[in-house]
Amino acid sequence: MAAIKFSESIVVNRNATDVFAFTQDYSRRLTWDTFLKKAELIDGATEAAKGVKAYCVAKNGLGMVTEYITFNPPKATAIRMTKGPFLFSTFLGSWNFRQLDEEHTEVIFLYSFELKFPFNLFSFLAEKNLKANVRQRLKDLKGCIEA
Repeated sequence: MAAIKFSESIVVNRNATDVFAFTQDYSRRLTWDTFLKKAELIDGATEAAKGVKAYCVAKNGLGMVTEYITFNPPKATAIRMTKGPFLFSTFLGSWNFRQLDEEHTEVIFLYSFELKFPFNLFSFLAEKNLKANVRQRLKDLKGCIEA
């Protein structure tokens, strides 16, 4: 089965450097990321960087270990799942920060995933749910960083 891919974006009234730094600061992650109930860097890492792993748990209880495969401040970051919930066979995500002008940044979240059988039979529901969660996360990010 082909991977499901989607993206969502929002314009934030801050510069890309500040937005990138804010989103990658795990000590502040839960102040804006309402999808998660736990977010931490693991294996002794103290800051996000290429090769660093993170463990995040969604409010629905599903946890995932990811590894940064791209870390390019203040433009982009990308992760891949290394260990995840039983329903995913693959999961990739990238966050892109496009500076529009001095104080406006477009934040674009792109995700790609494949579900294991039999969950793939309900992929449209998973995609709909994840899209809604991503849209809300972006709204919460905007509200938090602009406050």
